[in-house]
Amino acid sequence: MKRIVFALVLTAVCLASCKSTGSVLPNVSGKAGEVMVVIDKSAWDSELGVAVRELLACDCPWLPQKEPLYSLVNVPPSGFADLFKIHRNIVWFNIDPQVQEHGMELRSDLWAHPQCVIRINAATAEEAREILSQKGATLVEAIEQAERDRVVANTLRYENRELYPQVVEIMGGSPHFPSGYKLKKKTSDFVWIADEKQYTMQGILIYKYPVGGGSDEFSWEKIVEHRNAAMKANVPGMFDGTYMTTSEFTVPMLRYASYKGRKFAEARGLWEVHDDYMGGPFVSHSFYTPDGKYILVTEAFVYAPKYDKRQYLRQVESILYSFEWKKDGE
Repeated sequence: MKRIVFALVLTAVCLASCKSTGSVLPNVSGKAGEVMVVIDKSAWDSELGVAVRELLACDCPWLPQKEPLYSLVNVPPSGFADLFKIHRNIVWFNIDPQVQEHGMELRSDLWAHPQCVIRINAATAEEAREILSQKGATLVEAIEQAERDRVVANTLRYENRELYPQVVEIMGGSPHFPSGYKLKKKTSDFVWIADEKQYTMQGILIYKYPVGGGSDEFSWEKIVEHRNAAMKANVPGMFDGTYMTTSEFTVPMLRYASYKGRKFAEARGLWEVHDDYMGGPFVSHSFYTPDGKYILVTEAFVYAPKYDKRQYLRQVESILYSFEWKKDGE
């Protein structure tokens, strides 16, 4: 009898809890870097489908070999069952002559968590293609940020808490690092932290240098000048006289961005080892320290000669977005 009463009480508590907090969403499915495109076959085989693939499955920039920006999975609306609705990234084309609100909608955690759902509402495939042309950059950035946010959330959940204070001690701020990352080098103005496995390395480099006062502090030339000096002094290759440097055989990318109020110059390119054959992709964020006296650089790079590098770079690059300045009391 006591067991029955206990079970009834427990059930009542659970029901009350569900009513007060709402139902718990399931975890997302799908692989990192994968996007489910919900669109009927005729549209997928038309110019609209070509535009989708050109936007989402184009060559991922700044990798040493060709890899698609995202891996696409096509599902027709008639087959878009509950099993598919929990996918991590969904681009859903709602093409209907009776559609009321035309345009693109961004939704988070619609059917699962942490989920990115983008719905394009249009009366015709032609209109959907026009919306994609106008809003394509926003769509890509929404998916990219959702992928980053998942990495950062897992980083904080499984953080190696010994590393953050060591970087903060000399830099005044630091990214957060997941388990597996270890300190390789630390000086008064340079830190190297990496996750090294048998055939891969995902590395984070953090360094600073005094502000020069010119108007070109965040030009590609200045960023590379300081990068090469820091790499030559701190990142040796396997043999004497070898060291990391910036490849001159690729066209670099530089853009100015902002994340959570922090403005930075994002540089992308390829690194190589002087007088050796090692190399791979890198991305760096350069920004002023709070006192304006230094420029701080956080850089992510990958060495994975046996494997595709898209996901390795996306993972380690995402860690840069976890950067925080030291808080009062730390």
